[in-house]
Amino acid sequence: MVIEEMTWDLSQLVEFDDPGYISERLTAMVKVAEEFRDQHRGKIKDYSAKQVFDMVEQIDDIWLQYEGPFNYSWLAYQADMSDDVAQKLFEKVRHSLMLVQKTTAFVDLELGELISERPEIIEALELSEFKHQMEKIQRKIPHMLPEELEQVIIVKDLNGIEAWNKLFGDWLATRTFNIEIDGEMKTMPYGEILGLYQNPDRHIRKRAQQVVYETLSKDALLWSSSMLSVFKDHHEMMKLRKWPTPMTQSLIANDVDEETIDALMTTIEKNVGVLQKYLRLKAKVMGFEKLGNWDITAPLPNAPEKKYTWAESRKLVVNAYLDFDKESGDWMDEMYERRHIDAEVRRGKTSGAFCSTWHKGQSAYILQSFNGIMSDVFTSAHELGHALHAYLGTRAQRVSNYEIGSCIAETGSIFGELLLAEKLLADAKTNEDTQAILSIILDEFGETGFQVSARVFFETSVYEAIVDGKFLDAEKISDLWVAARDKMYGDSVEWLPIMRYWWTMKQHFYMPNYRYYNYPYVYAQLFVYAMYRLYKEEGKEFVPKLKALLAAGSSRSPRDLAADIGFDITKEEFWQKGIDQYAEFIKIYEKTL
Repeated sequence: MVIEEMTWDLSQLVEFDDPGYISERLTAMVKVAEEFRDQHRGKIKDYSAKQVFDMVEQIDDIWLQYEGPFNYSWLAYQADMSDDVAQKLFEKVRHSLMLVQKTTAFVDLELGELISERPEIIEALELSEFKHQMEKIQRKIPHMLPEELEQVIIVKDLNGIEAWNKLFGDWLATRTFNIEIDGEMKTMPYGEILGLYQNPDRHIRKRAQQVVYETLSKDALLWSSSMLSVFKDHHEMMKLRKWPTPMTQSLIANDVDEETIDALMTTIEKNVGVLQKYLRLKAKVMGFEKLGNWDITAPLPNAPEKKYTWAESRKLVVNAYLDFDKESGDWMDEMYERRHIDAEVRRGKTSGAFCSTWHKGQSAYILQSFNGIMSDVFTSAHELGHALHAYLGTRAQRVSNYEIGSCIAETGSIFGELLLAEKLLADAKTNEDTQAILSIILDEFGETGFQVSARVFFETSVYEAIVDGKFLDAEKISDLWVAARDKMYGDSVEWLPIMRYWWTMKQHFYMPNYRYYNYPYVYAQLFVYAMYRLYKEEGKEFVPKLKALLAAGSSRSPRDLAADIGFDITKEEFWQKGIDQYAEFIKIYEKTL
């Protein structure tokens, strides 16, 4: 495999692949934002519906004009945080974005004033395309601050909580880990040693996790300082913006409500026994009395030893989408063909995986680290599900109607995992093959449905401690994490003591101005599993329903999108359908024993 085929081509994003040119375009973006401000500031509250429509259309056109240089700079940095040029472009992007946000902070404030004085404008025919966008602004009105204060907050964040988040990312991306394998001491970047978590050798898996968290725990002061700075900043913003709970900001951002998330998390709490049953079954298959934390997502010992090439992975994933829908499969193949995926493992690359929409190109870019194991193939299927969302949404919606909340954003990705699982299961020849495939999706559901729920409960407990004025250092934070974790796993897993520092590496806890990043993953996991049950009942008749949901972008609320296919997301009974599908997969797994 030629290594270049596993790296992306960002030059397509810009007219000239030159750092100087890209920097100039970012400067021009700020100037255009200032011109926009001079044109509209102080006038919006008196605009007609048609004038509001024209202004929103103008905002979208400006973004399309500068989206390429912005994405280029951000993606280049994520691909190699140690590269000097990428670092400089990223700093330019951060500063330019801050200036644009500061310059345009008046827009939502003045729209809020307009909607407050003339709420009927939301129903205006001229604004029908942006109706839900106006409804979301209406929801923000009680928490908006004067423009001058909004601008101060934007400037403050650049070298405050955003700097803490950047320090976390830079520090983690540049950590190396020393581990002995087969008598040889090796030094690995974070993205590479993560691949050992799935190693068939149990001792290597255990040693890898021990090494990672022993190394990270040495910097526990840095991690706790970074995380608490972000949490405490949000706590102060709660009081300033009159958010009733720490979760309010995310509920607004994700276009969902407390009733829905309460029903979701209650359903999870009531079903921890389903997870624990599966973990005990997996321990039985692996020949252990109890799983160690290093075994939770490990491959089964009798699983066929299969390493996938990049080409083999591409063929599997694309065919899974083609079996579902030809148009979707063709688009996914285009992602590979146009080199929109960066999968090479290297030092300096950000951990994890993501998909970034390119609206003007009606496409996307994906980053992951591909080590050739089956879970990496599933990661490709997952991120390409995001890409399918991008392909459909950018063709159907303007930019302003594509600001998708995370609950819906994970829909295509998790469905993509199930399409791949279905493809692999259909080709399975033995019980061992079936077990290995089911183990991937059952492990994934356990991690995303339940382990991620532990993160939600952990985050809540940290805020409760802050409100109560409790002293929090790395050890106290670790105690809170262990309590939340054990709420899900009970006594079904043996944990390395060093795993109490697991929270140190999870980027979601350090993200500024986006609290409770985690529950949308739980939402999507159960939502998609419920939707998958419907797909199995309806077959090809279901295909246009999923494509319509993904094409809707953010033009409709998650509650309305669910209602379109007959779901009521405010009820525990609905979320139980997702758990029931998980339990159904467990039954199939159990029959192979």
